[in-house]
Amino acid sequence: MKLALVGYGKMGKIIKTHALAQNHEIASIIDPFEEGAKKSLTVENLQGCDVAIDFTHPDVALEHIRFYIENGVPAVIGTTGWYEHLGEVASLVREGNGTILYSGNFSLGVALFLRSVRYAAALYGKTGRYDPAIIEVHHNKKADSPSGTAGMLASRVLEGFPEKTRIEYETQHQRRGDEVLHVSSLRVGSVPGTHTILFDSPEDTIELIHTARTRDGFAFGAVAAAAWLNERESGLYTLEEMIDAVFLR
Repeated sequence: MKLALVGYGKMGKIIKTHALAQNHEIASIIDPFEEGAKKSLTVENLQGCDVAIDFTHPDVALEHIRFYIENGVPAVIGTTGWYEHLGEVASLVREGNGTILYSGNFSLGVALFLRSVRYAAALYGKTGRYDPAIIEVHHNKKADSPSGTAGMLASRVLEGFPEKTRIEYETQHQRRGDEVLHVSSLRVGSVPGTHTILFDSPEDTIELIHTARTRDGFAFGAVAAAAWLNERESGLYTLEEMIDAVFLR
């Protein structure tokens, strides 16, 4: 498989290492800030590429997705911070026969953690005794807040707590309403990513924690997603669909 790496920061470099180790070819590297890389996302710069893996910036995510769809380039989108446009992207994929796979986190461990949280939320939510919350911590260079993973976790928690009707991500300056699921973000040091789910009652607190030690898990998942997407027909796919097909069948 011939890959284009769009965005060649820390994640891009680790993805390259994993891709080469799996005998894939890096046919193009595109990053306007990286010396020696191609500077712009063009048809010419993607010539001969089977799949693009895009870890760039929220400000350009939607523009890049449109480009991939319009030019028939299958793409794995690891950039977060654009999900308010998900409905628009679904329409673009449908109308343009695009092939897009996206996720807020490409770690296999996180994918399984999401399922664990959904199950736990269903259990604790039934009791009527527990109040859930989410805390996410990432390195101080992360460009968006909250993390895409926190958003995915929040949606799973809401499934188990029907009395929680909305999510608040900002600092609380007044009493939090009972209908609110609070998601708190912290940016510090070089933390790859830690997500904690709290279920608190008057008697006890249960914590479910996923801590990424390195970015290698994300890179492994992104390359696996690209290989899977390369064999798919057009559509808008999630990492969970790939996990089901490749690892949990």
